[in-house]
Amino acid sequence: MRMMHTMLRVGDLQRSIDFYTQVMGMKLLWKREFPDGKFTIAFVGYDTMEEGTVIELTYNWGVESYEIGTAYGHIAIGVANVYDAAASIAASGGNVIRPAGPMGSGTRAIAFIQDPDGYKVELVEDSPLETEFYVTPLAEARA
Repeated sequence: MRMMHTMLRVGDLQRSIDFYTQVMGMKLLWKREFPDGKFTIAFVGYDTMEEGTVIELTYNWGVESYEIGTAYGHIAIGVANVYDAAASIAASGGNVIRPAGPMGSGTRAIAFIQDPDGYKVELVEDSPLETEFYVTPLAEARA
């Protein structure tokens, strides 16, 4: 088994594709209209759909906005340098809602941005898993 994708409902598909490809540096991997269902989906990501976890952007025809809800948290994206990534995203027109810096309860550098539909995206300094987050490997925790 593997993680395949996260689906987000969006109010303007092209605006969201532009954000994730032009601001976040992803590639548009696949797009298809479903006239009978009155929706269009597009997949974006850094890798292929077969090799990586991607984001499915779903546009239900005629729906321009959604209430995100209190259960949604964020999408996390690993970056080599969170400070540089946040600065680049801001320079590209992205909305940085939490500047790059250490976590409040840890040392790992993070930042938060918000996409055009209001979804939060966390930028995490991409380094090996640290005990700060993962105290015990899952296999050992099950034993």
